[in-house]
Order: sequence, then structure tokens, then C-alpha cells
Amino acid sequence: MTFKNQSYLVLILLIFITISCKKEVSKENKTTTTETKKPNIVLIYTDDLGYGDLSAYGATEIKTPAIDQLAKEGILFKNAYATAATCTPSRYSLLTGNYAWRKKGTGIAKGDEALLIDTNRSTLPKTLQSAGYKTAIVGKWHLGLGDEKGIDWNGKISPGPLEIGFDYSYLIPATGDRVPCVFVENHHIVNLDPNDSIAVNYNEKIGDWPTGKENPELLKLKPSMGHNNTIVNGISRIGYMTGGKAALWTDETIPMELVDKSKKFISQNKEEPFFLLLSTHDIHVPRIANKMFQGKSGLGARGDVILQLDWTVNEIVKTLKEQNLLDNTIIVFSSDNGPVLDDGYADKAVELLGNHKPTAGLRGGKYSSFNGGTKIPLIIRWPNGKGKGTVSNALVSQVDFLTSFAAIAGVKTIKEDVIDSKNTVDVFLGDNKTGRNSIVQESYLGPVSYLESDWKYIEPNSGPKFVPWANIETGFQENAQLYNIKNDPNEQENLATKYPEKVKEFNDKLTNLKKDGFTNKHEVELN
Repeated sequence: MTFKNQSYLVLILLIFITISCKKEVSKENKTTTTETKKPNIVLIYTDDLGYGDLSAYGATEIKTPAIDQLAKEGILFKNAYATAATCTPSRYSLLTGNYAWRKKGTGIAKGDEALLIDTNRSTLPKTLQSAGYKTAIVGKWHLGLGDEKGIDWNGKISPGPLEIGFDYSYLIPATGDRVPCVFVENHHIVNLDPNDSIAVNYNEKIGDWPTGKENPELLKLKPSMGHNNTIVNGISRIGYMTGGKAALWTDETIPMELVDKSKKFISQNKEEPFFLLLSTHDIHVPRIANKMFQGKSGLGARGDVILQLDWTVNEIVKTLKEQNLLDNTIIVFSSDNGPVLDDGYADKAVELLGNHKPTAGLRGGKYSSFNGGTKIPLIIRWPNGKGKGTVSNALVSQVDFLTSFAAIAGVKTIKEDVIDSKNTVDVFLGDNKTGRNSIVQESYLGPVSYLESDWKYIEPNSGPKFVPWANIETGFQENAQLYNIKNDPNEQENLATKYPEKVKEFNDKLTNLKKDGFTNKHEVELN
């Protein structure tokens, strides 16, 4: 695949060549200036953050000043979408440039899943590596580790992020609510005592560690559904583990750990272009804020971790300033899918919600075919002030990050295994006000939706009307659905019977996009 709009690549390079920051560096350091260096890229990728969860997007019950400041200094996108309503497929798409439903088994990954990304295929970090970037991922992974033989938790954990293009990785292996509750740095568990080996099992209990089901009196946060296996740090998780006590994380300090590793990567690589994917645990369950934020939001634990997330953003921006890198760094802030309140723990997210609207009124939420599942915040701060303080209504998809970042980095050719990612740099710069012609969305049980212009088509599905544990509308109906999302952004009036020709048109287009077959089906694991 070759880029058609080479003029935009030239434009981007000129932007960074003319950046005004020309401060001399110490003679003791290698001479480098922003005049010759490619722009750094920092992508802060949050978890389960809704379209209405930020004051920059209109929230009135909670304030997120650091994220708001990014919007004031950058471009706030009001029509941006993740590719899926759950985390694993969204992350797969972001890193591969392809819709996850093209590959079998890319539903919500189990905690001991093998690596889902083929090590031979193109990826975002590999592409940036080829342009001279140092690449890192810090935080939540949830894309599998190891091969089909299983993960050697006590030895070298491979393949993983390093085999798909990252130079450095510091991971939550799956999610905060899944075992093992340890960090993995590059190929090994951090602080693992060789005399206290770890064992993990997702089928049956192992060892003698207490579980939420057997010992609820030991819990500081009780589950509302599932999540009742091994207890770590007073919280019962999905799956069973034993051993590795010295390596266990403390939930209250996870954000501080991830920020610290991110700061160190930035500092150690400031002399060359770098790509940092900071994949936060916040605001995924279990929501256990640091004591700095506990009780501060007035919205309970969920609100507190939103404040904690804002702190994370502030710390990263502050570090870039301190390292004199802010004027040569693109900062991208977004979420992997829409919001959920009760996602398996009784943290009173529903009871303490008050007047806060996580979806900003959009129908559905995490897991759903409706826009509440995939319409997400997206803010891009350009280092030269391009688009400062503006709002874009262009149609945007995260699947385009790969090809667009590649264009910014000066990569001239993208391999043919990248099918869905397009070069939309002009959209991200705010110059193109229209954006994509169409996008495809994926729900938690597999059915997909097709968006084009002002219209959204949802395939028929006979699944449940509500997500059983989350009280979220799935968007599943036995008949096709068609909404005019310009006139009806909350998807209330199904116009399928009124415009049967559009239903056929969009169904045909979606069928053509899926010509290789729809292979992905999600399975939600609560125990």
C-alpha cells in the first residue's frame, strides 16, 4: 500500500522543521534540536472511559483540568470511534491497522491467552521502528502472551510486545481484575522470587489461597457478579493463582508505577524520536483509587479513578515539559471503548452516579452495538499549536492511527497486510472537516454495525437485549436497524422499514467488507 496524499507528509515534516523551540543543549550531551528530529508520539490510551466522562466533553459533575488543557491546546474530536465496544478487539485494531473481526479469536482475551498478534505481520510499533523510533508500551496489555503451549510465568514470557515491535514493555498482563496480579517487564515478571514460583489456572482452583467465593469476609471490595476467584490485595479476581507473593501489585499504586516507568522511558530516550503507548488501568475495574483521590470526586470509586486518570495525564505532560520535549511531541488521548458502571464489583458506581452521564446521553455503553459502546473521547495536541482549541466533527476511527502515524514518521510504504487503516493525517490535523467515508463497529457478541455519513446500520441479531451483569442495552434486535445519527444521535427511531433501500445498500457494503468471512465471536469471562 502506498500513500496517495504525499503532500500531507510534506506538510507534517515542514511543521516540525519550523518548530520554534531552538534551545541549545549542553555540550556534555549529544547535540540535537527539534529542527532535525522527528516528532515524538505519546498515546495515552484509557480504559472504559465514556464520551461524557470528561469536563472537556461537557461533564459538569466532575472536573478533569489536565485533560481539558490538552483540548485547549489541541483538537477535540466529537465524532471519533474505537473499532469495538470491548478492549481486546479495539487494542488489536489499534496495533495492527485491521478490524479485529478479520481474525479469529480476537474477542475478549482470557487471562492466559496466547499472543493474538502474529509476530510476522505489520504493526504500529514495527512501522515506527522502521522509521528510527524507540517504542514502548506501559500498562494494560490484554492481547495474550506466549504461544499455544502456554505461558511460562516463571521463566521467559515470549512471544509478547517485544516480538511485535516494542523495544520496551512494562505490562499488566491482562487486566486488573484477572490473575496473575503481577507486572511483566519485557520477558519476565518483576520481583519474582525463584523460590516462590507462580502458578495460574483459569479452569480450577489451585493452591490454598483464599477466594472471594469461599472467604468473602476477607474482601475490601466485594464482587457484584463473578470475580470471585483468588483474592489478591483484598479483591477477588477472575482466575486462580498461587505463589509469587513478592511480585504482587498493590492496586492503589498501579497508576504511580505506570507513570514512573513512562517517565523513565521518556527520559532515557529523549535524544531520539520515540513512541510511547501508555495504556492505563484506569478506569477499568477494580476501581481502587490511591489515597490521594479516594472520596474526592463525590461520585464514588469510579469518579475517583477519573480524577486519578487526569493526574496521570498531568504527570506525563509535566515530564515532557521538564525534558524540553513538549514542543516536539504529539500527544494523543483516547479510550478503548465506551463506559460501564457495574462491571462485576459492588463499588456503588450506579448508586453514586448522581447527575453524571458517562455516555453524554448516547444509547448503550461498553459491550453495546449502540454508539455508547464505541463513540469515545479523542484529543490530539500538536506541538506547534496546529488547531489549538478547535473542535472537529470529522468521522474518525482509531484503526487509522497506524497508517497516519507512519506518514508523520516519514514511512513511505505500508505492507499489504494492513487492510483497514487509512492515512487520515489531514483529518487529525483538523484540515479535513469530513473524515472517513465509513467505519465499522463491533459489539461484545460479534455483530457489527456500519456507519456512513449521517447513517448507521446494525445487523440483525437474536442475542440478549441487555448485558446481563451491566444493565446496558446490547443493541441486538432480530430485525435490521437503521438510524440517522445526525438527527437522532441517541439512536431512538429505527428507520429501517422507512428506508429499505438504504438497509440493502449498507448491508451489501458491509457484506463486501466482510468478504473474507466474519470470524470473531466474543466470549465474556466473569469467573
